[in-house]
Amino acid sequence: MPNFNRTDEWGLSLVILMAWFLPSQSLAKGPTIIWHGQSFFEIVTGDGTRVAIDPHAIENYGRKTVKSNLVLLSHRHTDHTKLEAIENLMDARVLESLKEVKGDSRRTEFIPIDERIKGIRVRNIPCFHDDQQGMRRGRNSIWVIESDGIRIAHLGDLGHQLDAGQLRLLGPVDVLMIPVGGVYTLNGIDARRVVDQIKPSRHIIPMHYGTRVYADLLGPEAFLEEFAEGAITRIKGNNLEVGFAPPPGQQKVVLLGWESVPAK
Repeated sequence: MPNFNRTDEWGLSLVILMAWFLPSQSLAKGPTIIWHGQSFFEIVTGDGTRVAIDPHAIENYGRKTVKSNLVLLSHRHTDHTKLEAIENLMDARVLESLKEVKGDSRRTEFIPIDERIKGIRVRNIPCFHDDQQGMRRGRNSIWVIESDGIRIAHLGDLGHQLDAGQLRLLGPVDVLMIPVGGVYTLNGIDARRVVDQIKPSRHIIPMHYGTRVYADLLGPEAFLEEFAEGAITRIKGNNLEVGFAPPPGQQKVVLLGWESVPAK
């Protein structure tokens, strides 16, 4: 029989009390979201698994490269499919939502995906790049990533409001990544309407908009004007840690910086 002294007993009692009173999630780490401009994000899960979404190689953003376990491509346009941005591509799993229709390279068809990879559930939802059923800019897809008890939705280059079927497939969302820069995708007002449809519980992260180094799209101002100033958080860095605290009382728009270090 083990011979515990009084110090051992106190230590064991403390561990038992912590396990009893503290939620198990409080001892874990939630996902970290990192933005590299346009629609290029990394998600780093609590156990260190790395997911890259819609990598680009835009010179204005420094042609960022990352290491990743899983790469997700929402559609086939070149600013969302630059796999050369993945340093360890040979070791990464790449999932693409669309493939060319055999015999017609101008058309694509949707590939439904619902998989569990390294503790992550990832699935996709079909949609369009425009509000004309894809007649102008083709198909698009929404990626839903579930990890660490958090559900993240990346809307790709969505160009329309969602219908009832798409919303049902999407389900509850904690963190929403939404294009707001118009020209090729939703603009500010229409993006706000989609936010109201989805009702994310924690954070709204604008993406695919014009910045001080990339003026091909409209800036985020029209989208931000749709929210009270108190609902907007501006972060100088390019990453957001999503913890396990209760959701805020109101939706929080988080405007990330695309640079990993302060601008000179």
